[in-house]
Amino acid sequence: MRPEFLVTHSGGFHADELLSSVILTRLFPDARLVRSRAPEWITPAGDRIIYDVGGAYDAGAGIFDHHQRGAPLREDGKPYSSFGLIWKHFGRDYLAACGIADQKLDTVHASFDKSFVLPVDLLDNGAIDPSTAGPLAGLTLPVLLETLKPVFDDKDPQAEDRAFQGALAIARSFVEAAIGRQAAKLRAEAIVQVAIEQAGQGHILELPAGMPFRPAVVKAGADHLLFVVHPRDKDWCVTGIRRADEGFELRADLPAAWAGLTGGDLEAACGVMGASFCHNARFIAAAKTREAALAMADLAVTEALSTAVSKGMVPEQVSAAD
Repeated sequence: MRPEFLVTHSGGFHADELLSSVILTRLFPDARLVRSRAPEWITPAGDRIIYDVGGAYDAGAGIFDHHQRGAPLREDGKPYSSFGLIWKHFGRDYLAACGIADQKLDTVHASFDKSFVLPVDLLDNGAIDPSTAGPLAGLTLPVLLETLKPVFDDKDPQAEDRAFQGALAIARSFVEAAIGRQAAKLRAEAIVQVAIEQAGQGHILELPAGMPFRPAVVKAGADHLLFVVHPRDKDWCVTGIRRADEGFELRADLPAAWAGLTGGDLEAACGVMGASFCHNARFIAAAKTREAALAMADLAVTEALSTAVSKGMVPEQVSAAD
């Protein structure tokens, strides 16, 4: 189907039809985007895709609304918004258009659905309370996109459509960036897996560049790894590994004696020439050379294992410690 029109509702806009429009305008760039509630536009026809309006969900007829009685639900009972429905039916084609390889389409599609699409669906349907984001509730993507609506006393008849187009460009940048990061994680996974094999039973993972590493470490069951070393510009980094996807607790912290030190003070504290920086929170340090970074990582491992032994744990338990 090559629609001539992409039809969504007029008036105030929300994240779900904006994000749906990102997908559809990429796939059908020659189609005219129409914002209307007029019956002649929101009635299914062979020349259009209708979404977030129309009171029906029928993929075969090209209509994808979720406001009606008997609205569609996911297999787990969670509600769809128009974005979820459009992603379900057009997401794989969108990923292919973005250059995602065929063998990765299903993985990226599912991952993006879980991490990006589902939260929008739930929020749009009132299935989660925005307040669950705490002090950041006003900074979630759906809320930020809605702040781009025209103010109440803007009487320009074109204000809403102009604001929609501006918000659409911003929404597009977020979707494309998120998809790009999903694909990058898969590329990184293969590199990290090789590095894990090279590390053997050592506690230091050396990578050829900074990249997402935790998913591959967890997937490989490499619980013995405590620190990651990799180049960054002209320096080298020593980075801790978080225990969980959420939160900042590490498998092992860098030594307390290094916290907040730089330059000669850090060199004196750790005894490594070329040590240049350690964050006060002890999750990352930097050095001028690979050799210095590896030496710092070795010292950090030694202290972490010594601390584990003093707490009555065998060395292998350090990464699993509470």
